[in-house]
Amino acid sequence: MAQKGVELDRETFSCSICLDLLKDPVTTPCGHSYCMNCIKSHWDVEDHKKIYSCPQCRQRFTPRPVLLKNTMLAVLVEELKKTGLQAAPADHCYAAAEDVACDVCTGRKLKAHKSCLICLVSYCEKHLQPHYDVAQLKKHKLVEPSKNLQENVCSRHDEVMKMFCRTDQQLMCYLCSVEEHKGHDTVSAAAERAERQKKIEWSRQNIQQRIQDREKDVKLLQQQAEAINLSADKAVEDSEKIFTELIRLLEKRSSDVKQQVRSRQKSEVSRVKELQEKLEQEITELKRKDAELKKLSDTEDHNQFLHNDPSLSPLSQSKSSIHIRPLSCFEDVTAAVSEVRDKLQDVLREKQTNLSLTGTKVYVLPQPEPKTRAGFLKYSREIRLDPNTANTQLLLSEGNRKATYMYHQQSYSSHADRFTEFSQVLSRESLTGRCYWEVKRRGGGVSVAVAYKNISRTGGSNESVFGRNDKSWALDCFQNSSTFWCDKVHTPISRPLSSRVGVYLDHSAGILSFYSVSDNMTLLRRVQTTFTQPLYAGLRFYDYFPFSSPGATAELCKLK
Repeated sequence: MAQKGVELDRETFSCSICLDLLKDPVTTPCGHSYCMNCIKSHWDVEDHKKIYSCPQCRQRFTPRPVLLKNTMLAVLVEELKKTGLQAAPADHCYAAAEDVACDVCTGRKLKAHKSCLICLVSYCEKHLQPHYDVAQLKKHKLVEPSKNLQENVCSRHDEVMKMFCRTDQQLMCYLCSVEEHKGHDTVSAAAERAERQKKIEWSRQNIQQRIQDREKDVKLLQQQAEAINLSADKAVEDSEKIFTELIRLLEKRSSDVKQQVRSRQKSEVSRVKELQEKLEQEITELKRKDAELKKLSDTEDHNQFLHNDPSLSPLSQSKSSIHIRPLSCFEDVTAAVSEVRDKLQDVLREKQTNLSLTGTKVYVLPQPEPKTRAGFLKYSREIRLDPNTANTQLLLSEGNRKATYMYHQQSYSSHADRFTEFSQVLSRESLTGRCYWEVKRRGGGVSVAVAYKNISRTGGSNESVFGRNDKSWALDCFQNSSTFWCDKVHTPISRPLSSRVGVYLDHSAGILSFYSVSDNMTLLRRVQTTFTQPLYAGLRFYDYFPFSSPGATAELCKLK
């Protein structure tokens, strides 16, 4: 009974992967515990799927969980070791379902240590000992444990197959060689192995030489990448210095213009005030004179009136030298500054075009993204699909604006631009500047994408699938959900998706946005990057269950 208790304790604190006591125990989010290295190795195998599962309950996790050591469980395992329970055979010595079991053991079988090609039996270390001690058994051929020993036995004669028929290219026993294979080119299995071993060695030498060549190529590419990085860093550093100097020059020029305007303002205001004071003095003198004349006019003494008549001393006439300048007297300054700005913009745009030809992009005054559908429609483009790129599962219609996923292949002529493995098609028009278009979809899964023209067209690898490489971006649309793909990385989108998808591109600013179009424009995904080539609109239909649907359509909409 005590031993059963020991066995139970060991199972409780054992890793279900290696079947041994837990080492550096960690616990998954579903509550199961494993050795740190065991679960890491298990998940490393699943890395390519980006979905990680528990080996016991099969619960899936995305992304890969961060594992932390279970301190309490580690202490308990250490206490278990101190009790001496390790004296019992370790569980990892027993054969699991995936292991080769010892054919001699009874009850719970141990793992096989070797298999004998003569005995056609697998042995654990204990039952293998006679093969090391008995002279006749020492001559037997021992190999790594194999579940396929019976494949070495002739099903007709129940004999070990030690011969090989080169005529029929198959293993056989000696009796087969003198009966049904009589007259054939037969040799021993060992001789055939030796012959093929030579070919394998030659192939390995060839592969190793190719590995060396590729390693040299990789080293050269690494050196090239380092040179590119150094050159780019220097270009960034130098351009920052130049732009800093340019900014300082503009700031200084701005300060000079400001100073000149203020100086001119001061002189003009001083001139106006001086004239204003003279006029006010003249007005005062005229008012005084007018009062004297009024007083004279009111007198009743004729002699006094004639004596003081102003005609006897006429009023001096003054000429006004006032020049009223228009209020736009400083508009010439604004016009001059505007002219400088326009010339600078023209220079920067010209340089941007030249740099774009060499794969470098300079952002110049990026425009804000529209907020309404009416705003997007100002940049709408008439786009048509290129029949020379369409996969043979696609039927183009509506003036090459509509693609339909067909059950039977279409009879297209051979063309180098055609997608051969995936149900995809690209637009005929290249896209630069600011563009907007909409795709209306119906039926199964459809990808709305953009791609460079040099995306791969052949082969079943990710290099030719929209969104699974660095030459394309794709929004995978299903019935009620969507996923954004870029350079093999996918991002699920939680926002609702309509049957119409809008795509906005600002090529020079490196902005790509996907919208769900209904009564409102709902942003699904926005990307900020650097586009080094013109882009082409793309459509892809899912051609595997459960997303495939013959008859599914996607149409580049006519936008007014």
